[in-house]
Amino acid sequence: MKILITGGAGFIGSHLAEQCLERGDEVYIIDDLSTGGMDNIRHLKRHPKFVYYLDSINNVQLTAELVDTCDIIYHLAAAVGVRLIVESPVNTIETNVRGTEIVLGLAAKKRKRVLIASTSEVYGKRDHVPFREDDDLVLGPTVIGRWSYACSKAIDEFLALAYWKEKRVPTVIARLFNTVGPRQTGRYGMVVPNFVRQALSGQDITVFGDGHQSRCFTHVSDVVQLLIGLAEHPDAVGQVYNIGSNQEVSIQELAYRVKALAESPSKVINIPYEQAYEEGFEDMMRRVPDISKIRGLLGHAPKTSLDEILYSVIAYERERMTPGFAVSAAAHAL
Repeated sequence: MKILITGGAGFIGSHLAEQCLERGDEVYIIDDLSTGGMDNIRHLKRHPKFVYYLDSINNVQLTAELVDTCDIIYHLAAAVGVRLIVESPVNTIETNVRGTEIVLGLAAKKRKRVLIASTSEVYGKRDHVPFREDDDLVLGPTVIGRWSYACSKAIDEFLALAYWKEKRVPTVIARLFNTVGPRQTGRYGMVVPNFVRQALSGQDITVFGDGHQSRCFTHVSDVVQLLIGLAEHPDAVGQVYNIGSNQEVSIQELAYRVKALAESPSKVINIPYEQAYEEGFEDMMRRVPDISKIRGLLGHAPKTSLDEILYSVIAYERERMTPGFAVSAAAHAL
């Protein structure tokens, strides 16, 4: 098949590109490198079925050509990460909503199949877990910038479902829960790579808040397999699916597990949210997905354990700290 991945130089996009290439697909990516990076795809550049464009999906002419060329579009381009969302709310809203509008509008002309990557953030402040795809969404006030991301991704979902209902564009929505693995950056607030890098360098491992907030972490290799399964399954069209693990862990416990697995002398310390982000910052206390719907469709769900996930990130970050990492990693991948 011919595959288009928007945001393909990002963490998840680059792993998805690898998986598609391994099974023989032609892969086209477009990425403006605002949160992605060339290091994520450098090892793919020599592959005969890999084509990349360093540009924005707001370049409608180029994006239209790519949409026309490909059979399936994975729309992963988005503003991501709590820190980026808090610091750049205008960019967050415009990037997410405008980009999705462009992709869906172009896909509608040829009724190309589109998978929209959404987020568990859309569940907002719900305190009843696990989260089901048909649950009500509970967002915070508009004066708290954190919720602009959740709202913008909810609009993306409404747009995708509207294009299916009104224009018969075959769309499917994947709500991702805390995907982690090698190549993820901690620059925008992602907790696992930040904890691992702090542990390996002997710095304090910084937990925001009291650490009682909990998350469920999923390895990127599990996520991309499920994304491909959703994008290609005829019964997934017009539906929303959670993608995540239901293995819940508190952030405080996560910090101590990283410390132990990395055999680190680092101390675990707590920092108030106001110091880490901004005054009045609100967090989701629990994020646990109900994954029965995707398991019922595809027959499987994420299987990588939390310790295996952490070991993979620790091994990657250790190698990354060695001289000549970029060269050796690319050579190994090729």
